[in-house]
This record gives sequence, structure tokens and C-alpha cells, in this order.
Amino acid sequence: MVWLKYLACLVIILFAGTRLARYGDAIGEKTGVGGLWIGLVLIAAITSVPELVTGVSSVALVGLPDLAMGTLLGSCLFNLSILALLDILYRPAPVLSQARLRHVASAGGGIVLVGIVALAIGVGGVFSEFTLGWVGIPSIIILILYLVGMRQMFRFERSHPVEQPEAALPQYAEIPLRTVYLRFTLAAIAVIGAGIWVAFVGDEIAQTTGWGASFVGSLFLAISTSVPELVVTIAALRLGALDMAVADILGSNMFNIVIIFAVDLFYSQGSVLSAVSSVHLITAIVAMVMSLLVIVGLRFRQRRKTFIIMSWYTPALIGLYIFGVYILFTSGIGLG
Repeated sequence: MVWLKYLACLVIILFAGTRLARYGDAIGEKTGVGGLWIGLVLIAAITSVPELVTGVSSVALVGLPDLAMGTLLGSCLFNLSILALLDILYRPAPVLSQARLRHVASAGGGIVLVGIVALAIGVGGVFSEFTLGWVGIPSIIILILYLVGMRQMFRFERSHPVEQPEAALPQYAEIPLRTVYLRFTLAAIAVIGAGIWVAFVGDEIAQTTGWGASFVGSLFLAISTSVPELVVTIAALRLGALDMAVADILGSNMFNIVIIFAVDLFYSQGSVLSAVSSVHLITAIVAMVMSLLVIVGLRFRQRRKTFIIMSWYTPALIGLYIFGVYILFTSGIGLG
């Protein structure tokens, strides 16, 4: 029965996630904002809700800040590995070479936010007294930088719209904007609901199968909470909305780091970044290196793939993800 519930979750996410990508693309076309902003903020926030719920419940219900941090950083690693999958699925050319250079700012922003996390974890108790109430100052800085960065990116996107070829016809001209908003909202609600459900069902499966809090159970749950990102990005790629797909991944990573602020709010014993294990410093560095590879892939516009079906950065991203997972495995903390 529990596996039927899990399958039902996946079917709902597949159905609603595909439409979320489609109507997100339609909003970008009709408003002139572009798929990059839609993927970076709206869709990224929607697909990251399962991580938000899992991270907050880890500290609020079971009092395990390491589990929350493992969930968020583990999700960042998995999201970046999705770019490797997109590169394999996208046959014409290296996927990052076809994406807009503006994604460099998003990837760079992610490195800055993860860098703050790494610094706060690395110095440990030094920042433990730097709190506002019980919320750590690094968490507050992360939130402020994210909000300021998103505002600046929005203003830049509005003032520098992407020029469409004259021969290109609107894809969604027959759908009224109000209808697009309504359908996008309904798809978003379905993705959020199913995403939260799949996180709880995944935990139920881990308990009933005996995986429990083992690494296998943690890895299964981490992948389950990232199913929305996986489905939406593949759907966006199939629609031809490549920039929205890449933006969703990079935006989800930034949003995952911002979730640390919410986790800190529910962790009343002080700054959560001062309370977690130093092993998360290694996974944070791995996430930064993976993001740096994405920037290099975006900057060097290769016309052909290095290994026939994949670009040079694809095996590198996969290898770094495996390394990050191995670090969490040997630490015994898991991915959440």
C-alpha cells in the first residue's frame, strides 16, 4: 500500500510538474520577464518546498540540526547533478553552451551563499554568540543577500529583455493571461502538495522496509524530495525552455540555502550553523566546486560535446556528487 502511495505521488508530480513548466514558460512569454526569472524564483521556490518542510521538521519535531543541514546541502548536490542528466538528454550541443550567460550570476550567487554557510560552519563556536534573538547572524545575512540579489536580477531582466527572432511566433497567444496564471497556480499547488506528501511517504517507506535512519533511507528520502526539480527541469527541456530548466536548478540551490534561515527560526537552541557537524563544511565546498564547474561550462561556449553524448563537465559533476554522497555516508549523518 505504501508503495502505491509513493507511485501516486510521482504520477501527480509528473502530471502537475509538466504543466508547471508549460505555464511558467507561458507567463515568461506573456509578461516579457523571460523563462530565466520564472525558473530562478517562482518555480525554484515551488519545487523546493519539500526541502523546506523536511528541513524545518528535522529541527522542530526531532531536534536534529545535522539532518536538516544534510537535507539542504544534499539537495544542492543532487540538483547540480541534474544538470549532468540534462546535458545527456540534450542532444544538439552541450546544454550549458546553449544556456544564456546570465546564469553565471545565479551560479555565482549560489557560491556566495554556500560560502557563507561554509564559513559559519568552519569557524563553529566563534559565531555562536552572534545572534539576533536565537537566530544566527549568518542566516540573516543569507536571507538579506538572497532578497537583494533576486530584486537586482528581476530589474536587470526587465530592463534587458531577450530579443526574439522576428520569425518566431508566440507559442501561447491563444491562452489568456488570467487563464495562464490560474493554471500555473493550480499546478503549483499540486506540485507542492505532492512534493510534501512524497517526503512523508518516503520516510514511511524507510521505516517499513527497515532502512530507518540508515544511509539508504536518507538517500532515498533526499532523492524523493528532489523529484519536483527533476520532473520540472526535464519537462522544461522538452518544451524547449532550456533557460528555465537551468534557472530552476540554480534557483533551487539558492532557495535551499535560504531555507537555513527558516530552520534557524525553528531551532531555539541558538545558531543552527554553529550546532551542526563540521562534515557539512566538506559537502558545502563540494557544492561550491560543482557550481564553479557550471560557471566554466557557461563561459566556454563549446559547440560539440567532448564525449559524444556528454560534455566534459558531466562526468565531473557526477563524480563530485558521488564524492559528496560518500562523505555523508562515512560521516553517518546522511542526506535527510
